[in-house]
Parts: sequence; structure tokens; C-alpha cells
Amino acid sequence: MQANTQTISIKYRDIAITALLAFFCVGAQAQIRIGVTISSTGPAASLGIPEKNAIAMLPKEIAGNKVEYIVLDDASDTTQTVTNTRKLISEEKVDAIIGSTTTPNSLAMLPVLGEGKTAAISLASSNRIIEPMDANRAWMFKTPQTDTMMAIAIAEDMSRAGVKSMGFIGFSDALGEAFLAEVSKYAELKKIKVAVVERYSRNDSSVVGQVLKLMSANPDAIVVGASGTPAALPPKTLVERGYKGRIYHNHGVANSDFLRVCGKDCELTFLPTGPVMVAKQLPDSSPVKKAALDFSNKFEAAYGAGSLAAFASYAWDAGLLLQNTIPLALKRAKPGTLEFRAALRDALENIKGLPTTNGVVNMSKNDHLGLDQRARVMVQIKNGKWSYFSE
Repeated sequence: MQANTQTISIKYRDIAITALLAFFCVGAQAQIRIGVTISSTGPAASLGIPEKNAIAMLPKEIAGNKVEYIVLDDASDTTQTVTNTRKLISEEKVDAIIGSTTTPNSLAMLPVLGEGKTAAISLASSNRIIEPMDANRAWMFKTPQTDTMMAIAIAEDMSRAGVKSMGFIGFSDALGEAFLAEVSKYAELKKIKVAVVERYSRNDSSVVGQVLKLMSANPDAIVVGASGTPAALPPKTLVERGYKGRIYHNHGVANSDFLRVCGKDCELTFLPTGPVMVAKQLPDSSPVKKAALDFSNKFEAAYGAGSLAAFASYAWDAGLLLQNTIPLALKRAKPGTLEFRAALRDALENIKGLPTTNGVVNMSKNDHLGLDQRARVMVQIKNGKWSYFSE
């Protein structure tokens, strides 16, 4: 009798263990893992910190499946970005990646993504991140407007303002060079002469020499091709030296830290940016006003009035892309598999008519951004705030 009781107990124990193992296996299969590599320290920290804050707001469940976000800091460094990307793919077994913050970092990720066949959504601006399409870029998408879109906006505004010549000062890296190429091309199409070009490093503490060369050419306008708080150095020096022409910024400065650092020296300067930065000022006819207002209200409720940053919205939009495509990928494969990663990439390429905080997304195999010219507005800094600008 005692032996039978022991046998029954063992059977029930085995059944319980089997059920428990099955439960954990199902849970593991159902969990979606999203890797994140962003620049929350280093020269691009003023961009990466709001991105990190937006990531914290993303949903922890999509289509009934738990979502885990593995967030790593790449310290604004390309080598660390590559290390992070490899770790996320090979060790963390992520299904997709959000990042990185800057153009150089995002470009450095490309070979690793192609090798690991894992889709990433960059939060950086340059066209070169997704063009020209090749085997590695087939796995890279992005949410920020391209340099081309913003360069066109600047050239059009300069033309309307009667600008005949311009100077350029930008980062001596992939971001600066890419923006220089685009803004020069479209300025020349508007018959605006590029009179002088200067460069500086993200870590430089002075650009006096470059500014003196810019001012000696006496251009009607100067375009700053930089991002984050290091982008405040040229306009502050230009104002200090008495420059009276029109000053334009790249769209990588749309955050409160830039306003704080640049202060009154950036008053009445211009930049093209995503409509989310002036969501409340958008006309009701704007197709993105609802999504932009929803995010800006949620972000400032969480992090305080005036905390909204364009780069936070880029991270949020990456989340919107994943929320739209993960349910479709789940119909084809289970998370944690190559098949799921491929299905997710395919779903991203087929997004149509999705409103985000910065535009309406229509992607394809050859367009891994999917935005049009409605995705940018010109703003002016007035009284230390972003002001919707139209002439």
C-alpha cells in the first residue's frame, strides 16, 4: 500500500514538473526581446537621454506577448556600438534593435545587422544609413527625417528670405559630411553660393578660428551641420563675434538641453524639425497632429514641461513601427527565431499609411523610412522656445 502511494506521488510530481516546464517554455517562446543601443553618455547624451526616457514608455506587451527591452549605452562611440550590437544579437538573442542615436554609430552597425539578419530601427538622420540599398541595409530602417528633406527645407527658406550666399560649419564626421553634401546641393539649385565650409569635432571646446574664417567670407546665412549640445558652440561664437546674418541649425538640435546651453545666442535662429516639436501649433488639417499631441502630452506628463525632444519622438516612433508589425510577424513565426526576424523585417517593409509623431509612414523594399515632405516644418527659436514658422 505504501509502495502504491509512493508511486502515485512520483507520478503526480512528474506531471507537475512537466506542466511547469511546459509553462516556462511557452512563456519563453511568447516573450519578444527588443535590443536598444543608444548614446545616453558622451557627446550625444543630450539626444540619447530623451530616447532612453521614451523607450521606458513603450508597451511591455504587444498582441498578447510580453516584450522585454534590453537597453545598452554605446557612450556615443562607434566601437562600443558595434560591441553592443553583437552582444544583443549573439548573446541576448533579440528579435529587433532600436538604435543607435547618431549617424556614425548607425553606419557602424550595418555589417553586424547583415551578418546577424536582425532588423534595426535607427534614430539618426543621414540618408546613408538606408541608402543605397544593399544586403546590410536591407535590415536597417530609420524614423528621423533624412538630411535631404531637411536640406530642402533650409534651401527653400533661404531662397524666400533672399539669401544669395551661405557658409557651413559642421561636425568632422559622417553626420557633418552628409549634411554638407545635401545642403550644398539644394542651395546651389536655388542659386545660393556656398562661400565657405568649416568643420569641427564633437569634443572641441572652441571654434573661434573657424568662425573668423566664416565671417571673413561675409555670407548672408550660415548653416550649422551638427547635433546635440555641441551644436551650440558655432552659433554662440558667431553671436559673440557680431555675426548679423541668418543662422540655421540641423534638425539634431531639437531638444531642451540645446536650448539651455545655447540660451539667448540662439534667439531667432531657424531649424527644420519634425512636426511633433510644435504639435500644439500645427493646423488641425495636419495628418500627424493627433499622434504628435498624444506623445508630447504623455512625455511631458512623465518628464516635465519643456522636456519634449525630437529624438524622444524618434524612439517613440520606432516603438509604433514595432507595435504595427510584430502582430503580423507572429502569424508567420515564433519570437526568438530567424524566421520571426525575417517576418518582422518583411512586415516593416510593407507598412502603409501609419501615422507617427513625425509623419505618415509608407515603406517599401527600397524605402526604409517612408516619410515625405509633410514630415518636416520650419521652426524658429523665440523666447527660448520652438515656434512654428511660416513666411
